[in-house]
Amino acid sequence: MERTGLPAKQATIQAMSEITGAIISITLVMAAVFVPVGFMQGPAGVFYKQFAFTLATAILISAVNALTLSPALCALFLKISHTTDAEGRTVRQGFWSRFFKGFNTGFRATTNRYKQSVQFLIRRKWIAIAGLIIIAFGTFWMIKKAPSGFIPTEDQGFILYSLNLPPGASLDRTQKVMDKVDSLLSQVEAIEKRGAVTGLNFIANASASNYGIGFIHMKPPGKRGSVNKIEDVMGVINQKLSVIKEAQIFLFQFPTVQGFGNTSGVEFILQDRTGGPLDKLAGTAYGLIGALMQRKEIAYAFTTFSTGNPQYMLNIDEARTKQLGVSISDLLQTLQIYYGSSFTSDFNRFGKFYRVIVQADIPYRADPATLNNVFVKNNLGEMVPVNAVVSLQRVYGPETVTRNNLFNSVTINGMPKPGYSTGDAIKAIQEVTQNVLPRGFSYEWSGQTREEIGAGSQQTLIFILSLIFVFFLLAAQYESYILPFAVILSIPTGILGVFTFIKLKGIDNNIYVQVGLIMLVGLLAKNAILIVQYAIQRRRSGMGLVESALEAAQLRLRPILMTSFAFIVGLLPLTWAKGGSALGDRSIGTSALGGMLTGVLLGVFIIPVLFVIFQYLQEKVTGKPKQSDAAASHLAE
Repeated sequence: MERTGLPAKQATIQAMSEITGAIISITLVMAAVFVPVGFMQGPAGVFYKQFAFTLATAILISAVNALTLSPALCALFLKISHTTDAEGRTVRQGFWSRFFKGFNTGFRATTNRYKQSVQFLIRRKWIAIAGLIIIAFGTFWMIKKAPSGFIPTEDQGFILYSLNLPPGASLDRTQKVMDKVDSLLSQVEAIEKRGAVTGLNFIANASASNYGIGFIHMKPPGKRGSVNKIEDVMGVINQKLSVIKEAQIFLFQFPTVQGFGNTSGVEFILQDRTGGPLDKLAGTAYGLIGALMQRKEIAYAFTTFSTGNPQYMLNIDEARTKQLGVSISDLLQTLQIYYGSSFTSDFNRFGKFYRVIVQADIPYRADPATLNNVFVKNNLGEMVPVNAVVSLQRVYGPETVTRNNLFNSVTINGMPKPGYSTGDAIKAIQEVTQNVLPRGFSYEWSGQTREEIGAGSQQTLIFILSLIFVFFLLAAQYESYILPFAVILSIPTGILGVFTFIKLKGIDNNIYVQVGLIMLVGLLAKNAILIVQYAIQRRRSGMGLVESALEAAQLRLRPILMTSFAFIVGLLPLTWAKGGSALGDRSIGTSALGGMLTGVLLGVFIIPVLFVIFQYLQEKVTGKPKQSDAAASHLAE
């Protein structure tokens, strides 16, 4: 309406004839980038699909709106602004009318300067190509240098601590240390509630008298006093607990997504594939932990495995048991009931469910001498004293033995230092294990770390598949295998912004950033399609190659900037998000905002040049497009 002076209805019809093809292309491309996400496997695949299907559905609904409701509203509500009345006299304008008039005048001047810049780049294409190559190499370098991660550990307001005393420490001794820890935690202003369980190895999920686990519930953010961030609170707690020398204490958080293990950080399993003694496995694990603690990426590494627990080995005289007619299975079952307990039954009483556990009372199983009072029935029905066929030997060994892939194994946990990501910690572990582990020992990733490595390999493939889907859709739309490169090659301008902004904000390349990358493929392709689609129409209507690119760039600049900056403004609240999902919101908001900003500011200059180059190559193969009568009449108008 502003350019041609047509009434609203005719202007809407003409505009829709020009952009309908672009809307369809944009919709198909933005929906297609999420199709490969449906092929992702495992928990990471579920994570991606939630974003993909939500965005694809929203894009399809938006396309229907753009092709139906929006044109109808334009025809109904848009009006040509008049500055004179019917008699030709100037009409007094209000503040907003003068403001928008001034804005439009300034924007037209900016558009003219933009057109001159694009014209300069088209005449000197080597500048644009060299710039694109520098951007591509810079993007590749930043991707390689960016610290990688998986799912950021969010501030859930919850901290756990694991406490372990020397092997063989009694439950009373462990409880005294737990009480000391609790008194120190009561002095931390940010803590609201505390709880603890003595005798539980939470990480190995086993009961042991020298272990304890504590749960710390934080106050809401903003009410934690001088220290607000949960990482800083953990630093304060570590400082408070450093006075306790009787036990080792490790602080950690729950993973953001349940089901990826009990702790955040990194986790892997050391395997002894030689079947050697457990002492050798423990020594290798301690040596590996010592080497990891020397790395700058690792804050601390630990394992709860220990072969120093005092134990008794039960030696059975098999010949003697045969002489006395004692069954070894009956003998072991009797000892199990007396010393280890046995579940026998359950019952309901007073509306509650009770379990019946049979075990000797504490005084009758407190020392080896109690074995003198235990008897087992032989095959003649006679009671035989157990100490007649059994002897006890003092030994040392582990509380529990874990097997992974049928090999004796040890679980090792670690936390990266502040400023380093889990991806940096994984690289450090890979380097250390390669140099430290002896022959016959290997390792497997477990927990959230295993998912992080698996998702990383899938993400690269999914990103490439998204580009391939976009390429073939555009090839079908343009009936060319060459012209789609004018759209595809503009995408690195946005990827550069993604990794620049996350580096400035100190965010690692996590799963939210990767979702934002896939989303940006469609969003950046949208800007390129708006220019390329209109330029093709102008070229097919008989306009020169350079002239069609310049006109498309000039006329599509405003809608590109308007939609892109509206998207950027909509992302701003995510970049300063707070609460339980703050890190995820900031990751996807910052990455998408940075990618869109650089993609728009750089892309609007590079896309017209790419169109001229690839359209020229296309015409070298197929010849110049034929001018139709309808196109010629439309151009004449």
